[in-house]
Amino acid sequence: MNGKPFLVLYVIILLARVSTADWLFVPMDKTQQDHLRAYGFAYSVLENGENVEWLLNISGGSFLVRNTELTKQTALILGVSTTPMTSSEVVELRATVESSNAKSILLEKAPRIAVYCPPSAEPWDDAVRLALEYAHIPYDTIWDDDILSGILETYDWLHLHHEDFTGQYGKFFAAFGQADWYRARQKSYELNAQKNGFKKVSDHKCAVAMEIRRYVDQGGFLFAMCSATDTVDIALAAHNVDIVDQTFDGDPPDPVYQKHMDYGATFAFTSFRVYPNPLVYEFSDIDTTQDRPTISRDLDRFHLFEFSAEFDPVPCMLTQCHERYVKGFMGQTTGYHASFIKPDVVILADTPNSDEVKYIHGNLGRGTFTFLGGHDPEDYQHIVGDPPTDLNLVRNSPGYRLILNNVLFPAARKQERKT
Repeated sequence: MNGKPFLVLYVIILLARVSTADWLFVPMDKTQQDHLRAYGFAYSVLENGENVEWLLNISGGSFLVRNTELTKQTALILGVSTTPMTSSEVVELRATVESSNAKSILLEKAPRIAVYCPPSAEPWDDAVRLALEYAHIPYDTIWDDDILSGILETYDWLHLHHEDFTGQYGKFFAAFGQADWYRARQKSYELNAQKNGFKKVSDHKCAVAMEIRRYVDQGGFLFAMCSATDTVDIALAAHNVDIVDQTFDGDPPDPVYQKHMDYGATFAFTSFRVYPNPLVYEFSDIDTTQDRPTISRDLDRFHLFEFSAEFDPVPCMLTQCHERYVKGFMGQTTGYHASFIKPDVVILADTPNSDEVKYIHGNLGRGTFTFLGGHDPEDYQHIVGDPPTDLNLVRNSPGYRLILNNVLFPAARKQERKT
């Protein structure tokens, strides 16, 4: 029998279905060919004034958008997998959402994004900048002078990566104290502190940390990784005491500095001890890098907790992923000892068979903060001078998805962002 008539009929039916499809479904399970650019696709839809539905716990945290010529072309250009859906199919999809541990979160506005980094920083040395650029999500870079001028109020989302807010130049002294790049950085930081009226870099950085805290308290969204997560809290706790060795600032720390730490000023951590010794490549006992059990690189994983989409939509948004066990990755700050995390902070992920917490979220005033330990989700043990990660090779990275969950989080309706 000649099958051509049947083939023609099938094509006609398929074309008719596509032409009547009012929606585009963007799966985020393992069928998605580019998870990272799917976030960029959602962001571009928001930029163009359209809403996005984020379907928590549906196909790995999928997206649903109106099917327009622009959205179709954007998905095609970005290489994002989509499925056309008719209105009747969307009705069935929403019925599935209502009857399961799922929820539709309406995203309404593309958040304005700022990344805090030195003017000389390379984009490839910050996993978040890599993710934003690969996904084609626009952002501004800002530095100390910008923050102290009050610019943060113009942004919805702020990222900090491996900056040292304690004024100890990243505690690289033992390994790189004589290196030209280290000396140039120290000189630059000292001159900038003096220009802004501060005698010490530690005082200057503390003022920046306090302004970041104020930004969150007034409704801002903070996402931090690597050493920024613990050094910002150390700086905040030490706002009234000198914890910096004379190697860095010319005078010794307060001999009873530990007694004067103000843990009430911090975001996430409490009761920790700081390490002023310039020869110790560690800021405090918050970090787990030196205390981790022996784990081979191939077996190192952290576990994303599962949350109710209905009752815990915020942690559910932040943990959407197509994998529940994510490849571990290290950094100057790799993870956090559970005993130093404040009781009202939500733990989003931990490392099995240890006390290491990897991913946390909390509220401060009208805003929120989220901390993720480690430097680069696809560079297991990042060191100075390592080549950049090519996201074209890891476009389905679960670790990088966690970063981009945070980027879209501020776009959610205000009532959905409350925990």
